[in-house]
Amino acid sequence: MSVDGGYFDAMYSGSADPWGFATRWYERRKRALTVASLPRERYGRAFEPGCSTGALTRELAARCDALLAWERVAAAAGRAERALAGTAHVRVRRGSVPWEWPEASFDLVVLSELLYYFGDADLRRLLDRAAGSLLPGGDLVAVHWRHPAPDHARSGDDAHRALAAHGGIAPTASHVEADFLLDVYTAGPDPAPSPAQREGLA
Repeated sequence: MSVDGGYFDAMYSGSADPWGFATRWYERRKRALTVASLPRERYGRAFEPGCSTGALTRELAARCDALLAWERVAAAAGRAERALAGTAHVRVRRGSVPWEWPEASFDLVVLSELLYYFGDADLRRLLDRAAGSLLPGGDLVAVHWRHPAPDHARSGDDAHRALAAHGGIAPTASHVEADFLLDVYTAGPDPAPSPAQREGLA
């Protein structure tokens, strides 16, 4: 079963930043690695569901011409919107995936600390929608905590195994640590050109 939405409401009612995204070095380092893993220097249109208070959103914004960030919890979405108020090409909206999904195509979808909250059926639907919304050659980035967590529906490793088994996307990059997994996929049956290949270096 997927984690009930009331859990997130309760978390944000008790703290403005319940997971310490803005304060922990672990989170800052993980965001830096996530952004550094993006195979392209620039993206035209990106989507980040479950953006929380917008800590990663701010860093993704520097690499995107247009970025749509969704958050289910009103309090968190409001904080993200205020934090990004001066960034005209970023839109923060309320939305609850996988039951809702934007009617648009993207060349980047970022799934950060999100997939382990979903049961089997909802996870399949989310992955279908994420992969289906990618433009040809678009990138999907997933990064998730690996340690046991009683409030998760599954482990981060299990979520990444489900993603690896999904059709229509090919692995591009992977970063493995004791604490988290970071995987990059590209829409299409074959691996996309590497950054070096795109610049004619290889």
